[in-house]
Amino acid sequence: MKINKYLYFILLVTLFSACKSAKNIKTVKTLDVKQITVQDSKFMKDGKPYYFVGANYWYGPLIGAKNIGDRARLIKELDLMKEVGIDNLRILVGGEGDGGDSRVHPALQPEQGVYNEDLLDGLDFMMAEMRKRNMYAVLYLNNNWIWSGGMSEYLKWNGYGEVPNPFLEQYSWNEYMTYTSQFHSCEPCKEAYYNHLRFIIGRTNKYSGLKYTDDHTVMSWQVANEPRVLMTPDHEEAFAGWLNETVKLIKELDPNHLVSTGTEGKHGFLEDINMFERLHNNKNIDYLAMHMWPKNWGWYDINDEKESTQVSIKNAYEYMDEHIVVAKRLKKPIVMSEFGFPREKESLSPEASVENRNVFYKAIFDRIVESSKDKGILAGLNFWGFAGYAITNPENGKWKHGDDFSADPPQEPQGLNSVFSSDISTLDLIKEANSKLLD
Repeated sequence: MKINKYLYFILLVTLFSACKSAKNIKTVKTLDVKQITVQDSKFMKDGKPYYFVGANYWYGPLIGAKNIGDRARLIKELDLMKEVGIDNLRILVGGEGDGGDSRVHPALQPEQGVYNEDLLDGLDFMMAEMRKRNMYAVLYLNNNWIWSGGMSEYLKWNGYGEVPNPFLEQYSWNEYMTYTSQFHSCEPCKEAYYNHLRFIIGRTNKYSGLKYTDDHTVMSWQVANEPRVLMTPDHEEAFAGWLNETVKLIKELDPNHLVSTGTEGKHGFLEDINMFERLHNNKNIDYLAMHMWPKNWGWYDINDEKESTQVSIKNAYEYMDEHIVVAKRLKKPIVMSEFGFPREKESLSPEASVENRNVFYKAIFDRIVESSKDKGILAGLNFWGFAGYAITNPENGKWKHGDDFSADPPQEPQGLNSVFSSDISTLDLIKEANSKLLD
C-alpha cells in the first residue's frame, strides 16, 4: 500500500514530537516512607535505631486547609523544619466546639459527629506534604485542656451543662478540672469519642490515596494531649478503665502503627510515679511520654533568670531520670514530647532575647544526643513549639478569631513559648543536635 508523501511527513512530525515530549515527562517516584516500630526498647527505622529532635506543630492541619488555611505558609514551614533536621511533628488532629474564649476556631467538630470538610482536607494535605519530605506525625485525638474543646466539650454535648471556662472571671481551674474529670466515666461522651477515633483512623487521604492505617507518615496515635488523673486518687479507676479501653480500640483499628498516651509523666498523675507506671503497664501502649514546663511548674523565676535556668536544668534532669527508670522497667522507649521555655522577661516579642531558652534547650538536646550514642531508652524530644512565620501581637498576646496560629495555643499568650523562623540561634541548636543524632 502506497502512503501519501504529505501523510508520511505528518506521521514523522507526530512521532518526533511524541518522543520529545516523552523525554520531558518526569517519572513519579513512589515515596518509600519507612515505618517506625519498637524493638528492644528502641524506635527502629529501616533496621536502625531512630532518635529525633522534633517539634510540636499542633496547628498544621488548620493552615493546611484549602479555604481558611495558608498552604504557602505550611509548605515554607515544613521546608524550614526539614532544613534543620526536624522530621517528627506532634500534631492536634482537630478541635471541638464553637471556638469560645481561649479556644481554637474553627473546630474540626463544631458539633458532635459533624465535621468541617475544609479542615479534614487540611489534615490530608498536611500529611501528604509531610510524606513528600519523609517526616513523621504523632497525631493526638483529644485534649484534657479547653483550648481545643476536648474532653470538656464532649461533656457539654452530652448534657453536663456549660463548661466552666477558667479563663472567664466567674470560674476557677478547680471547677474546670472537676468538671472535666467526669469525662472518663461518661458513657455517651466516651462512645462519641470512640466514634471519632473510628472516623479519623479509618480515613483515606484524598491527596496520597493512602488509608491512614497504611501510611507510615503516621508514627503514632496519641490518646489525648495531657490526659490526667484529676483532683483525687479515687479518679484513677475511672481513668484506667477509659485509657485501657481506648488503647485497645486504637490497636484494633490500626495494628500497623504505634500508640502512646500523650501524658505529662507523673505530673499528670498527682505527682505519683507509681501511678504513672501502673497505668502504662499495658501491652497496647508502645512507648511512654513525659512533658516539661519549668515556668508553669515554678522552677523558672523571671526575677532571677540565669540562676533559675540552671535550677530548671537540674530539675529537668531529675524528672527525666525518674521516668527513664520506669521506661527501663517497662522495657519501652520514652519521649519528652513537650518542653517549653519563655523568652527573656517572658516577653512576647520575637525580638526579645532567647539566650536563657537556648541554654535550657541545649541542655535537653545534650541528653538525647548522649542517649543516641549509648543506644539508650530516651528516644526523642518534641520542643513546644514551632511557630514558623506566624505574625503575632506582642503588645497584647490574646489570640482572636482570624489571627495567625502560633505554637502557643489560644489559651496562652501568643509568642510566649514560640520558636519563630527568625529565631536563628535556636534553629541552629536544633540543626546541630539533629546532625549529631545522624552521626
